[in-house]
Amino acid sequence: MAAFASAASLLETCSRAAGLSPASGGAAADDDSPNSADFGYARMMIEHRSQALEMAEPAPKQAESGQVKRLAARIAAAQGPEITTMKSWPKAHDGEQAGAEHEHGTMPGMAAATQLRKLRATKGKAFDELFLKLMITHHDGAITMATGVKAQGNNIQIEEMTDDVIAQQTSEITRMRTMA
Repeated sequence: MAAFASAASLLETCSRAAGLSPASGGAAADDDSPNSADFGYARMMIEHRSQALEMAEPAPKQAESGQVKRLAARIAAAQGPEITTMKSWPKAHDGEQAGAEHEHGTMPGMAAATQLRKLRATKGKAFDELFLKLMITHHDGAITMATGVKAQGNNIQIEEMTDDVIAQQTSEITRMRTMA
């Protein structure tokens, strides 16, 4: 396994040195310009991540389970910096592109306002159950959006972010299902 990782690392290093991008099937690395899917993903994930923080915020006082409290703390610790990254990414790539506006309520996994109100009004085991149900759905939505931009996007940094989202959210979904 270590030999495979070393070979993959060497291949990537050589490809980059030659001006090629492994993620683009060997296309020139500078042909990595963000497209509307990349910009749209960054905008949507800011809102998506913000809602995850909103759902995690009441957990310290309202959750019964220590596991749920720790999970909410991990989500908040991870997603706050991700929002900062997503806000700075468009600026680093010549600003936001026009178009690709999106109705945030229709993003996959987004909780409805009524669900969020119910979560804020719930305590104890009922909070734990609702939080896990909403967050599993929310994470599934993030994976759906990440998978979509991998198919349509063009920027390697966004692709790397989506790889991280898919891996982290899948792992957390597995953990949450054992808690539910």
